[in-house]
Amino acid sequence: MINRYSNVHMAKIWGDDYRFKKWLQVELAVCEAQTELGNIPEEALKEITKKSSFKLTDIRKAEDKTKHEMIAFLNVLQKSIGEDSSRWIHYGLTSSDIMDTALAIQIKDASTIVEKDINSILSALRSLANKHRYTPIIGRTHGVHAEPTTLGLKFAAWFDEMQRNKQRFLDATKQAQVGTISGAVGNFANIDPKVEEIALTKLELIPEPAPTQVVHRDRHAQLIMVLAMIASSLQKFALEIRHLERTEVGELEEPFAATQQGSSAMPHKRNPIQCEQICGLARLFHGYVVSALENISLWHERDISHSSVERVIIPDAFILMNYMLHKMTKIFSGIVIHTEKMSENIEMTKGLIFSQRLLLRLIKAGVPRQKAHIMIQGKIMSSWKKGDDFLKQVVKDGEIRRYLSLNEIRSLFDLDVYIRYVDYIYKRVFPKKKNI
Repeated sequence: MINRYSNVHMAKIWGDDYRFKKWLQVELAVCEAQTELGNIPEEALKEITKKSSFKLTDIRKAEDKTKHEMIAFLNVLQKSIGEDSSRWIHYGLTSSDIMDTALAIQIKDASTIVEKDINSILSALRSLANKHRYTPIIGRTHGVHAEPTTLGLKFAAWFDEMQRNKQRFLDATKQAQVGTISGAVGNFANIDPKVEEIALTKLELIPEPAPTQVVHRDRHAQLIMVLAMIASSLQKFALEIRHLERTEVGELEEPFAATQQGSSAMPHKRNPIQCEQICGLARLFHGYVVSALENISLWHERDISHSSVERVIIPDAFILMNYMLHKMTKIFSGIVIHTEKMSENIEMTKGLIFSQRLLLRLIKAGVPRQKAHIMIQGKIMSSWKKGDDFLKQVVKDGEIRRYLSLNEIRSLFDLDVYIRYVDYIYKRVFPKKKNI
């Protein structure tokens, strides 16, 4: 991933040096297990543990000759340890035992960062939901004014979605934190299964129950799909902010620094570039999903067609997810909310948004639904065409007044009804606390 979207701590996990350190960690865990089982002399383990080292440049030089990254890595290790003890390194193993198990460790380490990022965005959304629980805003369907709701409910819905994303993520990472120390084609022909049991316990991983020569790639595909779902949720949130920041709407605004400039040509511009960035980056995840799904199908017990793909999509997915969650949290933490513009927009249609309440009240009074709909729609069209207040049009209508009194009509044009069940919804979204 390019530096522009890379956090140092996350990028480090997916760097070559870190990856080779995890390879060495797996090799050492296996040697320790072999020693515990009496298969490797204790003196050899001490020498392996003490002397094992590598330089990235040395591995790359060796790879230029061997054209095999694992063999290059092992050759460098052998030189650092010495021929006698180094013969026990990689004993009974195959490349995938080390690569796949080390990948699981990288995923575990990267997932810890992403989980913290998700918690941060949940905290920011919880705060916004609390602050704007009763702040009225016009609800929109098809991009058109529908009925009033509250801004807090919008944030509460996003919080609930991120809660689901968090659970999906935790489940998927658990499925991907799987290793295998089972040898060529995965049948333990040349290594005791107890070695795997001991080594993976040390590494805090679980074993692949029925490995071939690899950990099965449906695990990684599930993880990539969940990351893509989270990215799509962030895209959804960012897109909504972009819509509400439009000049004609002006209800929300992403943070804009004092020294920030919106356009090289037009000094007045305050563009939603951060939200646009989130929307753009989310598109990359859709491609990652396709690639991850195709990685599931390998020839027989193993081929390496998945390897080149994973070197790109897994690091990039985690690095981008870390960046996007961090960016979205900053947006939520500094978002500008124009409540006066929200009130202005609620009043924009001059009462037309209360039409459903009038419809339901007429039905309750005995008017057939279709007739009531036609009666009201006529007043709506007239009001909209004349730019007149809808309430005035309704009050003047003799047919409607046959069924409803003046006080009954006026009571239907009250915002409070759209807020009355907010607390009920909040108790479902935030069940453990009365005040969020």
